[in-house]
Amino acid sequence: MIARIEGKLIKLDADACLVQVGEVGYEVMLPGYCVSELSGRIGSEITLCTMEYYEGAPGGGNLIPRMVGFLNAGERDFFSKYISVKGMGIKKGLRSLSVPIATIAAAIEDGDDKTLMSLPSVGKRMSQQIIAELKGKLQSFAVGAEAAGSVGAGFKPFQIEALEILIAWGEKRTEAMELIELACSRYPDIDSAEALVPLVYRLKHGVEA
Repeated sequence: MIARIEGKLIKLDADACLVQVGEVGYEVMLPGYCVSELSGRIGSEITLCTMEYYEGAPGGGNLIPRMVGFLNAGERDFFSKYISVKGMGIKKGLRSLSVPIATIAAAIEDGDDKTLMSLPSVGKRMSQQIIAELKGKLQSFAVGAEAAGSVGAGFKPFQIEALEILIAWGEKRTEAMELIELACSRYPDIDSAEALVPLVYRLKHGVEA
């Protein structure tokens, strides 16, 4: 199986790209958020982490090899879990990934079916199915990427550890991140999750340390 390709981005469409590797051009299917990330990079060298599958019915005698690409191995790992949901599948999964994986993983972990329902090809029943099968299994995808996003940008390792603990204890991700930022701004000497988590709860309940 081809797990990674490096080459020149020759063409970029709404759902796929063409990557020139030596004398061979590879057509790679892409989720929407990857297309957005790669826009403006035609002619540049890119690296994609890939997975392969065969399209068609095994008994039909006309199986077509396909390649799916992601920006890093973590996104590919997320996709493998995502398409394991009953009724999802590779094509529907690719169509639905119109926003960054961090956003989708966070929505799943928070049980936010409204965000999932806003994705292409995901209705109410599918959003509930995704949450039922994957909630609690995607914290690493949501936490690491959320910390790199606009909310909680620049989180340090101990802050991410504290966030994981708070989420595991039932706190909403966004609220927990806001409380962590508040606690660290008020008490800049805090440097461990063990000290930060109790402080967050004190602030949440209006009790100053």
